[in-house]
Amino acid sequence: MSAVSGAGPEVFGSSGGRILPVGRSVTVEVPASSANLGPGFDALGVALGLYDTITVTTIASGLELEVSGEGAGQVPEDASHLVAKAVEAGLRAGGTGAPGVRITCTNAIPHSRGLGSSASAAVGGLVAANGLMGQVLTDEHLVQLASEFEGHPDNAAASVLGGVVVSWTERSATAVTYRAVRMEVDPTIVATVLVPSETSSTAQTRGLLPETVPHEDAAFNASRAALMSVALAAHPEFLLAATEDRLHQSYRAPALVGTTEWIARLRGRGLAATVSGAGPTVLVLGTTPLPTDLRADAEAQGWQVLDLEIAEGARVLAEQ
Repeated sequence: MSAVSGAGPEVFGSSGGRILPVGRSVTVEVPASSANLGPGFDALGVALGLYDTITVTTIASGLELEVSGEGAGQVPEDASHLVAKAVEAGLRAGGTGAPGVRITCTNAIPHSRGLGSSASAAVGGLVAANGLMGQVLTDEHLVQLASEFEGHPDNAAASVLGGVVVSWTERSATAVTYRAVRMEVDPTIVATVLVPSETSSTAQTRGLLPETVPHEDAAFNASRAALMSVALAAHPEFLLAATEDRLHQSYRAPALVGTTEWIARLRGRGLAATVSGAGPTVLVLGTTPLPTDLRADAEAQGWQVLDLEIAEGARVLAEQ
C-alpha cells in the first residue's frame, strides 16, 4: 500500500465555476476491458467483470493518494497518477473545482496485461468526478474524455458503456472526436482470460505493426469484423471464424511467444481465442467454460485463468 500527500493545486479542477464543499465523497466501480476481439483492431471492445474500486473525497487542500492491490508501489504516487489526472479533467470539463481531493484506489485489474487497466483508471477518475458534480457529464462526454487519455476509444468506451462496443474516430481540421455504440450480445456468451505473470508494453507491440497491409488482408478483416457483430449478437457458433485476424496478431507474435502458442492450442480445440488488446493476456469467447484439461495445463504453467462475465459499465457504488 502506498500513500502520498502534497500541496497540490490551489483548486483541483476548474476555478471557472462552482467549488465543491469539503467532505463530499463518491465511490465508483470500473470494469476491465479487452480490445480488438480478433479482427476489430482499435474498434471492438468488451467490458469484463474484473473491477477496480476508486473513492474520491474532497478535502481542505492538496492531493492525497492511496493505492492498494495491482500496481501498488509501481504506479506514480503524485498528481501524475492517471486517476488523479482524470479526476481533475472531469471536474474541469464540468466547470467545477475542489479545494483538494483524497483518492483511494483498490485495484484488481492487472497492469500491462492487455486488460485495459489504463483505460479503467481514466474512466474511473472521470466517473468519480462526475459523481461529485451530480452527473453533469453524459456518457458521450465520458467516452470522449477517457479516449483522449488513451488515444483510441475501444477500451475506454467499453469501460464506460459496458457490454461489447463498436467504436470509431472522426477527425476534422480542428478536432478529434471519439464515438462508440454498445451492441446487444447473446446472453449465452461467456469470456475466459488467461493472464500470464509477465507484462507487455502497448507501445512496443504496436510498434511491431507495419504501416501498410495487403488489400487481401484488409478485406479479410473487414469480413471477419462484420461476421463478429453477427456472432456476438445471435450466432455464437460463428465465433471461431469471426475472431480470425490478419492485421495485427501475427505481427505481434514474436513479442508474445507464450500467448501465441496458447492461442494456437485453444483454436486447435475449436475455441475462439485471441490476443486481449496488446497482450499478453489471451481472451476466449464462447458458450461453455474452458475445458478442464486446458485450464489445468495453463495454471500449471503459471497462467491465471479467470471466468469473467461480460460486464456493465462503470457505476457509482456510494456517495455522500
